[in-house]
Amino acid sequence: MDITIHASFLPHDDPEASLAFFRDTLGFEVRGDVGSGTMRWLTVGPPDQPGTSIVLHPPAVDPGITDDERQTIVEMMAKGTYASLLLATRDLDGAFERLQASDADIVQEPTEQPYGVRDCAVRDPAGNLVRIQELP
Repeated sequence: MDITIHASFLPHDDPEASLAFFRDTLGFEVRGDVGSGTMRWLTVGPPDQPGTSIVLHPPAVDPGITDDERQTIVEMMAKGTYASLLLATRDLDGAFERLQASDADIVQEPTEQPYGVRDCAVRDPAGNLVRIQELP
């Protein structure tokens, strides 16, 4: 079976702040931008990986969820417990310096984890946890 990851979804509550983080800070390219106002779906991804994208979407827009579920999603986003993303780089220290310079919400500086990886963690503008681990 030949299956690849095409896109993964991550909620946002401020499309301009999300663009600034993913495009300007992380260096992702913008592949799509549809909708208007806060109801925008943004597709971004690493320039050297055209087949893999992240779709940044408005939270809780699925018509099948209830108002209570929608409120729970918004509350979890505010606490940073709703969604997360794991990225990887060969230059963790350089990536971390770029994150610090952008005033990103730093959760953890580069650290050697007991499970064998070196990584750091930040929150994107919507509160999603973004971990970046160092590739060997």
